[in-house]
Formats: sequence, C-alpha cells, structure tokens
Amino acid sequence: MINDPFQRLGLDREVLTVSQLNQRARHLLEDVFPQVWVEGEISNLARPASGHLYFTLKDAQAQVRCALFRQHAQRVRQALRDGLAVRVRGKVSLFEGRGDYQLIADAVEPAGDGALRLAFEALKEKLAAEGLFAAERKRPLPPHPRRIGIVSSPTGAVIRDIISVFRRRAPQVQLTLVPTAVQGREATAQIVRALALADAQGFDALILARGGGSLEDLWCFNEEAVARTVAACRTPIVSAVGHETDVSISDFVADVRAPTPSAAAELLAPDTGDLQQRLDSLHRRLVLRLQDRLLRERLRLDGLFRRLRHPGERLRQQAQRLDDLDMRLRRAFERQQQVRHERLARLDTRLAAQHPGRTLALLRQKLDGLATRLPRAAHAALKDRRQRLDALAQTLHVVSPLATLGRGYSILLDERGQAIRAASQTHPGQRLKARLGEGELDVRVEDNHLTPVNLSLLD
Repeated sequence: MINDPFQRLGLDREVLTVSQLNQRARHLLEDVFPQVWVEGEISNLARPASGHLYFTLKDAQAQVRCALFRQHAQRVRQALRDGLAVRVRGKVSLFEGRGDYQLIADAVEPAGDGALRLAFEALKEKLAAEGLFAAERKRPLPPHPRRIGIVSSPTGAVIRDIISVFRRRAPQVQLTLVPTAVQGREATAQIVRALALADAQGFDALILARGGGSLEDLWCFNEEAVARTVAACRTPIVSAVGHETDVSISDFVADVRAPTPSAAAELLAPDTGDLQQRLDSLHRRLVLRLQDRLLRERLRLDGLFRRLRHPGERLRQQAQRLDDLDMRLRRAFERQQQVRHERLARLDTRLAAQHPGRTLALLRQKLDGLATRLPRAAHAALKDRRQRLDALAQTLHVVSPLATLGRGYSILLDERGQAIRAASQTHPGQRLKARLGEGELDVRVEDNHLTPVNLSLLD
C-alpha cells in the first residue's frame, strides 16, 4: 500500500490539468485496488450494440458503476438482469472522460438466492428454446377421469387436501399415491423414478404436487432431469408446486399448471352435483328433441297424404301444363318475329340515312359555303395586318432618333463613329462629324468647356 500517494504526485511543485488529474487518479486507484471482489445487486443494466455491459452494483447504503467489456461478458453463462445478487471481480478504475469512479469487471458470479435465480432463468431459456414449453405440446385433461396418480410426499397436508377435494366432488375416482421425497438431495432422483413409474400405470392423469416453501425448498422441481421427465410422460400432468405465487420449471413443462394442490384436484375432479345437473339438462333436451321430431314427422306424413292423388288427375294436370307451354311457345315465337321485323326496319332507315350520295351533297354544300367565306376572311385579315403595320411604323417613327434630328438636334460622332455624350470625351483641335436631320457637317473642337453652360430653351 502507498502511505502518502499525494506525495508521489508532487502536487506542491506542479499545476495539473483536468486530464492529468483524472489520469493520475486512475493510475492511483488501479495501483491500490488491482483486483477486488464486490458483492451487490445489479441495477440499470445496459446492453449497447458494442457488446459491452454497463450496470450499477448497489447495496442498501451505496452504489458503484461497473463496466464489463465484451471479451469478458461472453464468458458469463448466466443471464444478467436487474435485481440479481452477484459477486463481481475486477479492478477499481476511473473513467477519465467524465471523472467517474467505476469498477472494471472481468468476472461475474451469482451470489446467494441470485445464483438460484440465474440458474432458473438459464434453464428456462434453454428448455423454451427446445420447444418444451410450446402450447402445441400440451395435452388436454380428460373430462371424466377414473384413475388418477398423485406423485407427492405421503406425509403432510398436500395429499390430505387432494383426497378431501375428490371425496367431496368425485368420490367415484380412484386415487393412487406414488410416494416420493419433495425436498432435499435425493428428491430429484426420486421424483424422476416416481414419474416414470406412474406414467407406466395407465392412469388417466397425474398430479405432481408439493406444498409451499422457499426457492431452495422447491429447487428439485427446477432441475433439468425432472423437467425432461415431465415432458416425456405420455399421461397428462397437472403441476401444483407451492403456493399461487411460486413458479417452477415443472409448471412450464407440464400440460396444466394449478396454483395450489387443491386447485389441481378441482381441475380433475368432476363435481357430482354438476354432473347430475348436466345429466338432467341433457335428459330434458333429449325429451324435447324427441317430441319435436315426432311432431315434424307427423306433419310430414300429413303432407304426403295430402299430396297423394289419383293418376288420372295427375295426367290431366300434365296435359293442361303441356297446353300452357305450347301457347307460351307460340306467343314467344310471334313476339320474337315482331322484334326482328322492327329491328330490320330501323337498320333500313339508318342505311338510307348514310347513303354516299347524300353524304356527297352535304359535303359539296359545306365546300361552297367555305369557298364563299374564304375571300372575305382573307381580305379582312389583310386589312387588319395593314392597319397593325401602319400603327407600328408610326410608333417606330415617334421613338426614332431621326425624328429627333428633324426637330433641329444633331449627333456628334468621333473618328471611330462613336457618339459624343460629354465634353470630357473631346479635346481642342479634334475633328468631329455632326449628323443633322438632313446631311452631315465636319466640325473642329476649338475649346471643350468642362464647366456646364446654362442655355435657355427659349433662345
């Protein structure tokens, strides 16, 4: 151990940056706590896509952040989740980016009841993946069992409660106890043997039962051997292990789970009173159906008797029906002939309306009308175009510079033919051309007055 870690840092001689402080603090923590075991409860478990695990390990008074990187997380066999008690091995460190004190874990082991919970969840996930909990594997319970096997302890209140329920509800059912231990080291093997023996006896159903207890007390019903034996049984099994809040692997594998042993007995014990009521109801329904059937058969017989007639009367009816069909056939033929004549007349009218001579006359008349309209339309269009041209010429003349020259103005051009817009563009002695409304003048610059001269527009 370092007696005075701050003396080694030399803080009295240098000023540290935040990064340097966090870095030296991390080295100090890792030197002092290179490897420790810490026990606590997992909370705030996070599983990012990187494969690393981040969680908080806490007890009643404090908590510490933990990081389990991917290469170590892959070696953890148990399914970690919030609320599990675990032992974590790792080194104490500090995340420099945020200055967070944390535990870098390299191993996680279950602790206390948490170990059993982890083993329970691991076996549950394994058997579920194999399909042992699938609903399609579940077999229905017999509605009226005669022989039922009970796999349970011969002592205790469980077997007495089951017998009491059957004695009250279905005393005719034969019960057979297949005794086994339901707690302790030998319980798993005994339960497996008892289930195999009971399954071979040809019972209509089996009850696997035990009273309540702690998770350790009920652990034999969470063993893989018991679960696979329950799944392999050909006889329908009702699992009634513990109280209503207790759940075991056997409950998931069995065909039906009952919250208590007494509830399992009630599932398989048909109530004698209910059976008597159902029997009476079925008897009443049978009598009513027989009476209804007799009434319908009597009515049917009366109907047949009324329909039974002399052959001569039937022949007369058939002859009358034949005459009726003959008349209907004649009327239908005449009606069809009339329809065809009317259709032929309509077609003849349409054909006459579409004769080529008539079409040619209509087209010739239309052509004459167009020939008459064409000269008028051409003359009107030409007149409109001439008027538009005159208007455009007048507009062009108004904005033309030649019109401006005609009002007494002139344009000065230099040797290159560029218009002179300012006196500063000329110099004394320069030769210019002055374009007038009619003709041109050659002029020479005597002087260029750069200062503006006020001219009267009235002169």
